[in-house]
Amino acid sequence: MAELLLRLEQLSCERDERPLFSGLDLSLHGGDLVQVLGPNGSGKTTLLRALAGVSEPARGRLFWRDEPMSRARWAYRQALLYIGHSPGVKAALTPLENLDWYRALSGGSQRDEGRAALAQVGLEGYEDIPCFQLSAGQLRRVALARLYLSTAPLWILDEPFTAIDQSGVAALEERLQAQAAAGGAVILTSHQEVRLPGLRRLNLRDYPPVDPFIDEAGEGDHVPTS
Repeated sequence: MAELLLRLEQLSCERDERPLFSGLDLSLHGGDLVQVLGPNGSGKTTLLRALAGVSEPARGRLFWRDEPMSRARWAYRQALLYIGHSPGVKAALTPLENLDWYRALSGGSQRDEGRAALAQVGLEGYEDIPCFQLSAGQLRRVALARLYLSTAPLWILDEPFTAIDQSGVAALEERLQAQAAAGGAVILTSHQEVRLPGLRRLNLRDYPPVDPFIDEAGEGDHVPTS
């Protein structure tokens, strides 16, 4: 049995005090690839932000490797790579400098790894160009280059296929499969059709919101945001 990484128990989220979904249970094991589905406004991005610790769920419990998130906070942060809607790229820095910064945070030491990662996403020759001169698609590739540096077992990716061309999509799909084959897990959203062997689909329509949104028992166990 593959290792249990992340577990969601009766998770509910809201945005601007409006319930989005409720009662979500999910177990994510090593090797899992999960795509979150749902119409616009259903809470896909809100869910990923809650899982990444950017915001908090309104209700429910999260567990990392079967430890309550309140006790597993530090280990979880170290084990997570999150790429959201925004590429998270500093415009004044070059692609290589952005990856240097990421490597320093994640404990990497070899600068050549950054150059190799940029080559993997089709940015060879752009390493030293300020990011404000790059297109939206190229900025997205800079962000996705982190996938070639990351050893994190859990990747949370919000619309990773946005603004990249067909060859970029194929390369990204290959990288996601490699993550799963190595025993990691990926949870992602995408408006594009995703074709990955073994992909599980989680539709938020199956978890309609209920009121009252916060129960009398209290807040539960959330991903800490600080």
